[in-house]
Amino acid sequence: MRYLISGGGTGGHVNPGLAIAKEILKNEPDAEILFVGTKNGLEDKLVPREGFPIKYIEISGFKRKLSMDTFRTVSRLIKSFSAIRRILKDFKPDAVIGTGGYVCGPVVLSAALKKIPTLIHEQNAFPGVTNKILARYVDAVAISFEEARQRFKGKAKITLTGNPVRAELFMQDREAARKKLGIPADRPLVVIFGGSLGAEHLNLCVRDMVNAHAEEMNFHLIAATGMKHYEKVMGEIKKPLPPHIVIEPYLYNMGEVLAAADLAVCRGGAITVSELSALGVPSILVPSPYVAENHQEHNARALESKGAAVVILQSQLNAEILFGQIQKLISNKDLRQKMSAAARKLNRKDSSAALYALLKEVMSRKA
Repeated sequence: MRYLISGGGTGGHVNPGLAIAKEILKNEPDAEILFVGTKNGLEDKLVPREGFPIKYIEISGFKRKLSMDTFRTVSRLIKSFSAIRRILKDFKPDAVIGTGGYVCGPVVLSAALKKIPTLIHEQNAFPGVTNKILARYVDAVAISFEEARQRFKGKAKITLTGNPVRAELFMQDREAARKKLGIPADRPLVVIFGGSLGAEHLNLCVRDMVNAHAEEMNFHLIAATGMKHYEKVMGEIKKPLPPHIVIEPYLYNMGEVLAAADLAVCRGGAITVSELSALGVPSILVPSPYVAENHQEHNARALESKGAAVVILQSQLNAEILFGQIQKLISNKDLRQKMSAAARKLNRKDSSAALYALLKEVMSRKA
């Protein structure tokens, strides 16, 4: 069988596609898998690194304001359909999967119009524009949050599968992780991060919190600033830092850190909140206000409504509020245990398997 997977721009769109690809190969070792993306998105780095072939098309997203760039975007979109037709003709996929981002729009639509079995996966509680449009044409829609169901229209079958997360997250041992990280048994661990690129506002809050309250902190802190922010943050923090405060540019061992954590402070990206749920980590979520459709707040509110997280909007967050909220949660072990249990209830360990089963169901219906 041949499977074509398209989705890109961010890791939140690419990583689910990779998880689906690995699940396909787990069940069908002889399957052929091809990704379609752009050279401008993270798929250009992540897909080849995982050993999968990828074809590129030239396409870009629409800006909110009309400009000359809008016409260039339309021109690229029109040209992309010709490239996609050639890819479909040459590869002859038995099914096409879309995982979001503007690149998957014309790919999945072209396949649907050719009556090729199609499935899209929506990672967020509030669906993106591309997937909302595609839902009218595809055979099935996989959602990660129940809250997304009501926002789709069309005849496609909608199935709650959850977000596939890295399998290695389930292999982490908390005590071993804490020992390796050097976390004292009597100190809770708080981890603060703003995603792969960092979050400037979170960094400012961390800087001010550390400068004002370093000696008062009764917890171990690991904070990741993002590569481009690290030098600036470190240049503005009082030194020397006490041993219970560790600030890094990037957490390459994120699975290990989250396994050891008693509390996380982070954004509300779909994959992030899914990984927190997988490990049962209580969280303070500060959704990014700079994302399409404010989808991070919808993701964060989905956890908050189940008692798994506390949501603080960026406009309401400063160092004192952050420190106060951390202290409140760290000092209440019973509350954190309830939040952890609530988070785990939201997680599906079988998301990849559920997506594969849905894909095979779609293919059998159209056989």
